[in-house]
Formats: sequence, C-alpha cells, structure tokens
Amino acid sequence: MSGQSVRLRITKLLKVVILSLLFVITVLILVATVRTISLDVNTGLKLARWERTEHVPPNITSEYRQRLVSNFKEAIRIPTVSYSETELNTTALREFYGLMRKAFPILFSSNVVSHEVVGVYSHLFWVPGTDLSLLPYMLLAHIDVVPANESDGWDAPPFSAKEIDGFIYGRGTIDNKQSVMGILEALEFLLARDYMPRRGFYVGLGHDEEVNGLNGAVNIVNALKERGVGLEFVLDEGLAVLDGIISGLHGPAALIGISEKGQATVKLSVTAPPGHSSMPPAEGSIGILASAIKRLEDNPMPRLFGLGPERGTFEHLAHSFGLPLRFIMSNLWLFTPLLSRVMERRPDTNAFVRTTTAITMFNSGVKVNVLPSYAEAIVNFRIHSAQTLKEVLDLIEASVADERVKIDLLNGFDPLPVSDYTDKAFGYQVIKKTVLDMFPHVAIAPGICVGNTDSRHYTELTKDIYRFAPTWFKPGDPQRFHGVNERISIKNYEELVVFYIKLFQNCDIRDLPSPHDDGHEL
Repeated sequence: MSGQSVRLRITKLLKVVILSLLFVITVLILVATVRTISLDVNTGLKLARWERTEHVPPNITSEYRQRLVSNFKEAIRIPTVSYSETELNTTALREFYGLMRKAFPILFSSNVVSHEVVGVYSHLFWVPGTDLSLLPYMLLAHIDVVPANESDGWDAPPFSAKEIDGFIYGRGTIDNKQSVMGILEALEFLLARDYMPRRGFYVGLGHDEEVNGLNGAVNIVNALKERGVGLEFVLDEGLAVLDGIISGLHGPAALIGISEKGQATVKLSVTAPPGHSSMPPAEGSIGILASAIKRLEDNPMPRLFGLGPERGTFEHLAHSFGLPLRFIMSNLWLFTPLLSRVMERRPDTNAFVRTTTAITMFNSGVKVNVLPSYAEAIVNFRIHSAQTLKEVLDLIEASVADERVKIDLLNGFDPLPVSDYTDKAFGYQVIKKTVLDMFPHVAIAPGICVGNTDSRHYTELTKDIYRFAPTWFKPGDPQRFHGVNERISIKNYEELVVFYIKLFQNCDIRDLPSPHDDGHEL
C-alpha cells in the first residue's frame, strides 16, 4: 500500500470522525434548545381548578394591624435565649407563655382547641376537623432564639423590638417568632369568626430548637406517637422568598424546603508528652493537629451537585433565568459538571455542591512556656443528600491519615428523606397554591435546607415534611439570620399572618385537583 493511499484513508477517517462529532454536537444543541424553550416544571397544578375553601377573607383592619404588631413586638422583647441543651432562659419561656395567653384569649378559652404544655415549656395545640376521614396536618415553629449582644454592632438593642424605617429589629424576628406569632394570630383571627376546619391540624411550638429540640420537639413527637397520630404533612421553618438573592434570576422565588442536609460534629484530638518550650520536639500536639485540620480543608468532600434535590431547584427556576443561564439550567443533564465547578467558588452556593467542612473550635495550651500535652479541634460537617454519615466519617479518616490524631464522632445524623413535590404531593401543592394566592408573580421551587430544624424529629409521623415561611429575603438579609440586625418589615409580618389564614383554609380541600384541568382559579 502506497503512502498516498494511507494518507487518503486517514483523511477519510478524520472526515468521518469530524462529521460524526459535528452531528452529535448538533443533535445535543437541538435537544438542549428544545428543552430550554419547552421546560417549565414550575406550573404543576398552578392552572388547575381548585375547590373553593376560603370562607373567611383575611381582611386586616388598621385597628387589628396595630394589635398584631404590638403583640409581635412584645414577643421579641422577651429574651427566650437557648445557650446550650442545659442552659435555657426558663424565666423568659414562662413569660412567653403568659404573653401567649394574654395575646390570644379566644384561642386559649376555645372549646374547640385543645392545648397542652409538653416538656415543661413547649406547646401542642389540636384543632379537630369536621371531616374525620381527612388526615390531619401539622404546623411547627420555635419560641427560643440564639444569643445576641448589642456590642456586636446592632442598630437597635436586640431585644428592644425597635421600629426603624418600617422594620422591627430584634432577635427572633426571622428566626422564628414571626412564625410562632403569625400562626397563633391567624388561628385567633379565624376562631373569632367561628371558623371550623374541615381537616384537623396540630400546631407544635418548640422551646429548644436552637439546641437540638431534644426536650421540646422530641417530647411532642413522643406524645403524638403514643396516640397513634399520622400526619398528611408537616410545615416548619426553613426556606423563604428570595428576592435578588439568586444571581441571574428574574424576579423573586419562593423555595419550599423538601429536605435538610445531615450533620456530623467531630472532635479531632492529639495527645503528646508535655515539656518546656525551650526544648520543643520536631512536632508538637498543636502542629500535628493543625496539619490534620489543614488536610481536611485542602481536601474538601467530593462534588455531588445534581445527585440530590438541588437539581430540582434549578430546573424549577430555569424559566425565570435569562439567556445563557436559562439554557444551562434547563439542561443540567449536560451542564452539571460545569455548574458545580462554578458554584463551589462561593461559600453560599458551595453548600449545595457538597458536604461542607467547617472548623469551628480549636483549643490547646495552658501557659506560654509549656508544651501542651493535649490539643483538640471541633469540626462541623453538613452532609449532602447524596452522602451518608458513615461515608463522611470514612473520608475524614482518609484525609487525616495520621494515627496520632484521634477522631471521635460527638453527634451526627444522615440527611433527611426527600419529601414529595410532584403534582400528587398534597402538602407541597397546597403550600405552593397559598404562596401564589398572595404573590402570583413569584416562581416556586423545591429547595434543600443547609441548616437543621425541629421537623427532622417528625419523620416517623409523616413522609412529607416541608420547610418554608413567606419571609422575604433581599440582598444582605440572609446574613442577619443568627447575625447582627435581624429584622422583619411590618408589611412582611402582616403577610405572614395572612399566609397562615389562607393556608388553614386551603388545607380544607379533600383532594388535589387534576393537573390536566385548565380552569384558573388562583
């Protein structure tokens, strides 16, 4: 075979390969383009014909508005701080109970509503429905708050409930007394107008959520389990309405939490012989531990974006992005590797990509001239939905890779199950409808909570747990959560009350409408 013949064959082969590649790329582009134009998984039952259930319109008079704002401010002024599992402001918790009884006299004197104190400071309400064949649901919120100090730079004392430019400032305004008071205000409003629910419901108010809910939520769950209670769904705090938070998104988006990341708190420790600082060894306890910690930071957990519910978040929001982001979000089957590499560059989006590693405490040493015999560090991991606690512990050991470093799991749990968010998911669709009743222009999407809530204790009572309140977050607001200058606008707090008034009534439908019904009654 001549050299010219070989070159011709190679040329033909290269043409075939290039044409094949061009054909594949063209097909991929066409498929991706069609999907970009057609994808809108956010519609669901949005256009369906819903059964009418709102018989008590949420008309908020100026007099009633003043009363509910006054009650809310009083709630913020009570410092119901949880410092640790064993250190709570019990005096404030008792005072808060007194406020509840004073602010909601109809609720606490009603022959319809059953109330009991659980775990000394938590509260459980039961409102029976007129149709006993309907499975009840449950709303959750928590009374306690994290510590706050004015010296950290607050514009108003953190327990003053001071009003500045239409905002109420104070610890608990967005975590989570806005839901506590909003739920109770809505129930008081409806009871005052002789509302009798068709579907029964529970309200659980925990007192120690900020320190794991082991005496509040856990005891409420145990009480319901003893009574054989099953729930249609649970709604707790978690995600919110984000306006200007997600880069490139046109308009606000309400994210309804359908799961939570798991968690592992791990202690790394090193023990070494003590000695005088004038004769240090090549490696001391602090140096050994610091090297182990550095290896953990240098070797982050693997990228898992697209393997958990976060993929559904971006697909539901895809239609609200402009090009080229809409093209990318509509085709995560193609662009997931690229998007995950971009997202991992920022701490707030990296949390959706992987299990995060946070070194939160480092302790060692007793004196300037004494070599410490012991050093320890605490590391907190928030576990991605596609990973397990055991897998994370195995990766920690592989990264540390030093027998001198002892690894102890202080506490931890797997990620929470993913709740249903299809057209057949009663709780998700009713929450979605209620949001759209109030904010028709808002995009709705399922989301993942990177923090943890009391709702994780309720998995034995229902398979569907959602985490959402219609608190509006604008740029800078997420940093107020557990941070400085926590606040909520008076307008937004009123919206929360209206949301719960509508939600109670929207839950009174027997069945979800057919997704194929195009009648529009939102």
